[in-house]
Amino acid sequence: MALTGAVIAAFWPEGRARRQRPRRPSNALWSERDAMVITYGNSITDGSHKPLDLLLDFLDRRLGGALNGVHILPFFPFTSDDGFAVTDYTRVDPALGDWPDIRRIGAAFTLMSDMVLNHVSSQGPWFTEYRQGKPPYDGFFKEASPEDDLSAVVRPRTTPLLRAVETNRGTRHVWCTFSHDQVDLDFHNPEVLLEIIRLLRLHIDQGVRIIRLDAVAFVWKEPGSPSIHLPQTHAIVKLMRVLADFATEKVVLLTETNVPKAENLSYFGRRDEAHMVYNFPLPPLVLHALLSGNVRHLRRWLRAMPPAPLGCAYFNFTASHDGIGMRPVEGILPPDEVLRLITSIQSAGGLASMRALPGGQQAVYELNCGYFDAMSRTFNGEESAKIARFLCSQTIVMSLEGIPAFYIHSLLATPNDHEAVTRRGMNRAINRHRWHYPDLLARLDDPASDQARVLSEMQRRLRIRSRQAGFHPNATQLTLQLEDRLLGVWRQSLDRQQSIFALHNVSDEALELDGYALNLIEDEEWRDLLSGERITPDGPIPFAPYQCRWISNIG
Repeated sequence: MALTGAVIAAFWPEGRARRQRPRRPSNALWSERDAMVITYGNSITDGSHKPLDLLLDFLDRRLGGALNGVHILPFFPFTSDDGFAVTDYTRVDPALGDWPDIRRIGAAFTLMSDMVLNHVSSQGPWFTEYRQGKPPYDGFFKEASPEDDLSAVVRPRTTPLLRAVETNRGTRHVWCTFSHDQVDLDFHNPEVLLEIIRLLRLHIDQGVRIIRLDAVAFVWKEPGSPSIHLPQTHAIVKLMRVLADFATEKVVLLTETNVPKAENLSYFGRRDEAHMVYNFPLPPLVLHALLSGNVRHLRRWLRAMPPAPLGCAYFNFTASHDGIGMRPVEGILPPDEVLRLITSIQSAGGLASMRALPGGQQAVYELNCGYFDAMSRTFNGEESAKIARFLCSQTIVMSLEGIPAFYIHSLLATPNDHEAVTRRGMNRAINRHRWHYPDLLARLDDPASDQARVLSEMQRRLRIRSRQAGFHPNATQLTLQLEDRLLGVWRQSLDRQQSIFALHNVSDEALELDGYALNLIEDEEWRDLLSGERITPDGPIPFAPYQCRWISNIG
């Protein structure tokens, strides 16, 4: 009971009001109007203004009406990993701006932030006080012995798991799931949990409404176990869900678990854990479909995906600040197709990052390449129609059950930044370019540039999408059995009034689909929402290479 009272005091300090009953699971937390951009706080700079001010200006001027949400990647002071080695969770990195800038963005857009709860910077005050033996931080970090059985530990890095550090109590070995600058917190200590809950409240008070639980799968560790997805981890997520459900603010939890399907879906719990989970297989499967011109593997995966439970939703994307994760397609893409994908990305200038396996083996963890450049060349060597191929990939994400999200460098058709990889010494820098705002605006004002062509068409399609009840994140979805060059899903609005047949030609060939294959109701008028064309139920439906159609009875 003492811990329960401490949790309540941490989340609702000073007698702050809370709901008398928990918010019931429903599909009212989101709608077809929801779509997000993923960005760093300094993806756009000009050397004069605060990057967060420039970001808000860009969102207002270029994305208003197309997207209504923004995920700003960690905006706290940090020492490495582009923000994911936090030194002070209570401050905004002064190089970006301050809390009022965050609040302004949160007032204009649905704001997502990262709760980096697995680890903190080894150079921050928490770890410094741990080494000095000062409470409460002397018990904040996970320790282990080199003699412990750590052979089963699953982690996405190849560096040694334990780091020896000198403390006022002698040498200690701390657990580092990621890098040695990112030291894991010890949730066996209730004070760690309480501190994270206080930070959760801080995020909400500053206007954040979606909390991304970064690397949450790893938060509970036990020697002799895989130290991933342990029951205590799920218990921590359940506790946070209880707090969100009793909060007066509408707070949504998103778990970041880049793992195979069954493990990922487990974070929905019984509608009592995450509100949203990432659809991590999408980036590699969509990429494979567009490069191979064949949807067989993507379609099979879609057919096996259950609808999200009531009050839950999928978070769909093709690119983010990280690479294109390969673990989620284990058992979905055959090894020879995975190899084709790796080879194709490397031929497009991309890179591959490795992870450690039990027993000392290694495997490709992710492919590092901008998604736009990943579309440079198909498996058969076709290099033309890159923009159409890329737009098809993004339209697939718009069409599926769930909330679509787009990395800023996908919206801006940003090429691979090889100079950043060399300068910064890490593969992921290839997809973390920083645009100089005047240069970016000049590109966007040039209708012939890749940036203008991609962003303008993405804006158009997203604005059309936002008006269709059939694209509600929980609208019914049925995957169609069509020829292998054509991905088709049928969506039906929650009130059953609108049907949308979302069709995507993933090949570099023109093709025709017999209208009868869609079973269009004959006494209704059907139109392609993207082209405006009228579609007759008994006629052929032509597709240019990479063309997408949203055929609807309501337009």
